[in-house]
Amino acid sequence: MTLQIKALGRVDYQPTWQAMLDFTARRTPQTADEIWIVEHPPVFTLGQAGKAEHLLVDIGIPVVKIDRGGQITYHGPGQVVVYLLLDLGRLKLKVRELVSRIEQAVIEFLATHGVTAERRAGAPGVYVGDAKIAALGLKIKNGCSYHGVSLNVDMDMSPFGAINPCGYAGLNVVQTKDFNIPLNVAEAGEQLTRHLQRQLEKQPEKQHD
Repeated sequence: MTLQIKALGRVDYQPTWQAMLDFTARRTPQTADEIWIVEHPPVFTLGQAGKAEHLLVDIGIPVVKIDRGGQITYHGPGQVVVYLLLDLGRLKLKVRELVSRIEQAVIEFLATHGVTAERRAGAPGVYVGDAKIAALGLKIKNGCSYHGVSLNVDMDMSPFGAINPCGYAGLNVVQTKDFNIPLNVAEAGEQLTRHLQRQLEKQPEKQHD
């Protein structure tokens, strides 16, 4: 499997989203899949069916309405975002299995640092106890994915208080720093990406009718 990993550092949200759209529109069956590891300046993103009322208070952070699934979430410095630009047909992956593998990569990454995490039925993302540590949202276009997963590492968590994270009122949000995981954003992104690669290289599960 040819997979190009690009660590892009801190980049503005909207140009990055546009670059994902352009990449997906341009790609051919021969285009190598890519993973982009980024960090964004403060921004709220509101998913396709996102409800504006989940922004509880205007704290001066821009809100961008985008084309992924899911409700509102926050991206900011100290959080790693991994975008997965994948040809699902070529990988023989269904969307639900891709989501499951992304969550599993986060769970396994955290397990290597002694933190037990889990997924929740009907609420994509990864949780430690009752608190969310990673948020997940994808868009599939012409059989190819973009957007991806964000992991809270070492950030100012206060903007989460201005929203119902992912549409859930009162949802607690945590970060790797809370569990004494000694990684910065770049290191966390690099390690998480290795787990994602491992998940993507697994043979597809047999489809049951």
